[in-house]
Amino acid sequence: MASTQKCPECGKTTVQEFRPFCSKRCADVDLGRWFNEEYTLPGDSEIPDDVGIADERD
Repeated sequence: MASTQKCPECGKTTVQEFRPFCSKRCADVDLGRWFNEEYTLPGDSEIPDDVGIADERD
């Protein structure tokens, strides 16, 4: 028996076209949370200001 996946936003059954979500709306809600920085990835909380700047002492 195949298990039915649930949308992480609303709990409805997943639709293949929007997987892992059930609809474009739920996918957009999740994307909006990423854009608003409501989700974070583990790691350093700040990036140093000098990242990517070449050493100017040479």
